[in-house]
Amino acid sequence: MHFKHPELLYFLFLLIVPILVHLFQLRRFKKEYFTNVRFLKALSIQTRKSSTIKKWLLLACRLLLLALIILAFAQPFFEAKDSKNSTNELYIILDNSLSMQAKGQKGELLKRAVQELLENLPEKTTFSLLTNSETFWNTTKKEIQSDLQNLDYSGIPFQAEALLTQVQAHKSAFKKDIIIITDAVGLEKKQLQSIRKEDNAYFIIPKAEQKNNIAIDSVFIQETLENFYELNVELSSQGDPNQNSSIAIYNGNKLIAKTIVTFDKNKKTIPFTIPKQEFHGKVSIEDNGLTFDNYYYFSILKPTKTAVLSIGEADKSNFLNRIYTSDEFNFANSPLASLNYNTIEKQNAIVLNELEWIPTALQTTLKSFVQKGGNLVVIPSQKATTANLNEFLNAIGNIQVKPLAMTEKQITKINFAHPLFGSVFESKVSNFQYPKTKSNFDIIGTNSVALYYEDSSSFLTSIVNSVSSISIFSASLNTTNTNFQQSPLIVPTFYKMATLHNNNGINARIIGHSSPYLVSATLSKDAVLSVKNKNEEFIPVQQAINDKVKLSFNDYPKKAGNYEIYNQKNPVENISFNYNRTESQQSTANEVTLSDYKTIESISTVINQLQTDRTDSQIWKWFVIFALLFLLAEMAIIRFLK
Repeated sequence: MHFKHPELLYFLFLLIVPILVHLFQLRRFKKEYFTNVRFLKALSIQTRKSSTIKKWLLLACRLLLLALIILAFAQPFFEAKDSKNSTNELYIILDNSLSMQAKGQKGELLKRAVQELLENLPEKTTFSLLTNSETFWNTTKKEIQSDLQNLDYSGIPFQAEALLTQVQAHKSAFKKDIIIITDAVGLEKKQLQSIRKEDNAYFIIPKAEQKNNIAIDSVFIQETLENFYELNVELSSQGDPNQNSSIAIYNGNKLIAKTIVTFDKNKKTIPFTIPKQEFHGKVSIEDNGLTFDNYYYFSILKPTKTAVLSIGEADKSNFLNRIYTSDEFNFANSPLASLNYNTIEKQNAIVLNELEWIPTALQTTLKSFVQKGGNLVVIPSQKATTANLNEFLNAIGNIQVKPLAMTEKQITKINFAHPLFGSVFESKVSNFQYPKTKSNFDIIGTNSVALYYEDSSSFLTSIVNSVSSISIFSASLNTTNTNFQQSPLIVPTFYKMATLHNNNGINARIIGHSSPYLVSATLSKDAVLSVKNKNEEFIPVQQAINDKVKLSFNDYPKKAGNYEIYNQKNPVENISFNYNRTESQQSTANEVTLSDYKTIESISTVINQLQTDRTDSQIWKWFVIFALLFLLAEMAIIRFLK
């Protein structure tokens, strides 16, 4: 037992006062004589014995009464079981990602978690609350009750590592209790590395009762016909393998097509044919699972032709004419001697086709072209000097080549993960008719290789950044040096090199992805582009690049949907945003990663446990109660004991 005010125990010396009072009676007795004392003598003896007992009982009651009052004022208590952590600060990390829409026994997981927090957090407890979208430092339940009740789902997946880093960065002289409430969808062990050993982490994993869910994963153009687009809609299902749903496509509010889909496996691709025109709508399905993945918003812009300029001899550009056809491209070829430098900035892609010498003025112009968002393709000439090539390549991409080697090599490997070949091949091809080259420059460096020779050296190195790309072949592509022009690889390779970063095709971005977006627009002084629809408006981070603007959306918008980009009050371009589909995969709930941490069943359990283990047992009230009992005992003795 411990005392909050032990100095008051010195008052126990006052117990000597009632002892002195009882031991030394100062009252004098007077003798009285009676005529007949035979009967009184016996009564006198009996009264003296009774009086002695009464005095000792009163002394005991008064001593105990005074002692208990002194002990009560000293405030005795039993120390808490976990008293060393009683000063810990409380941090609550609440997952409000879209997967928390799932329904448990008592409703949606997020709504139930909020309700339990409001019911079980003590009124005066100070804590910090972090969610995917909002942060409340050093607050109380009363201060954020309204914010908690109105907390909405976030389109950003739960990022435990980022939130825990914020907690650890919050400076404090005390240890930390961290309560993490999440359904553990996509949670990995490495995301929890920032939890310190001296801190106490408690995980609460609410579980969904409804496991069936159908999600729209993506929409893409399978084939472009003269008057139609062949669309493919990719769906996935979880839970019951025999689920079915209706699926519909809308352009704005107009229904374009509708059908019924029945799942006989987890993945399903549904084809649709829509008119070849500007599109700004969505695909929707109906199911009883999560709701956020029942819609996929996308836009198809009015097709614009990609401007491609080939610089080199006309007879060496014939194969480019066959690739860059007039229905999709504005292709032109210009010999170096008659090149109009002013036309370069108007191009989307430039092909340096076997130039024997690259002048300094052209090097400077092309460097600026790439920096402003252009795609550059370099096909070296067998007659080019290594010094001139390296001077140019070093300026635009920090690339170097070795002198020309007269060695025949086969092109045998495709890097399917490279941005040039993303979504180009339905399956990985490993056995095809290998093209070959008779001579080549060996490319030096660690840049990303798109096509490999048989010795794992680079045939095509392509550097793709946020707004532009630089692609360098290691060999001349004329028919004397290679049969690559007859290879089926040449069409998708050159097509993608020219069209990277353009906005033709499906326009559907994922909220939270950091890749920038280029818009063709010219901004006046102090003007900015804004993005809005009927429900939301925001101004993205932006940078003007010639007649284009690079937009970075970060975590905006908050809601998925169809939006328009505005230059002041003038609409510029349609754009669509969707939620990340990783939150649809409830099967990725990974509770195994929490094996090294405390997992608690409910919020009430962990709050009560912390209060019980950290709170001292105050017993001064019992001393007051016993003091009152002894006071009553004293009064009873005085009144009833004769």
